[in-house]
Amino acid sequence: MAKYSKKASEKVGEVMHEQKEGKLKSGRSGQKVSNPKQAIAIGLSQARKEGAKVPAKKGAPKKAAPKKAAAKKASPAKAAPKKAAPKKAAPKKAAPKKAAPKKAAPKKAAPKKAAPKKAAAARKK
Repeated sequence: MAKYSKKASEKVGEVMHEQKEGKLKSGRSGQKVSNPKQAIAIGLSQARKEGAKVPAKKGAPKKAAPKKAAAKKASPAKAAPKKAAPKKAAPKKAAPKKAAPKKAAPKKAAPKKAAPKKAAAARKK
């Protein structure tokens, strides 16, 4: 019995051609695929999604037989689902201003003493 279906091998072939032409891109990142092994893995994954006969991945856990649903205990009163209140954007706080260094008060010039009137009178003569 064949491991892979004809549909799976065709899908892998298509993907390999895309990879060789440089058109194949990986799923999430969208980067170009350059490794042929990665291209094969992508092709098998796509075939698996389409329902082709492809063995499960090596690391994939096997599906267990479905268990019977356990009887759920009914709660006496169901709580009404709470509606989430729309969150308002918190106002942005301004950064605290740094206190400017205090400047020293300018020294007041000492008032000049008036010359004694006697001396001033003597100078005029």
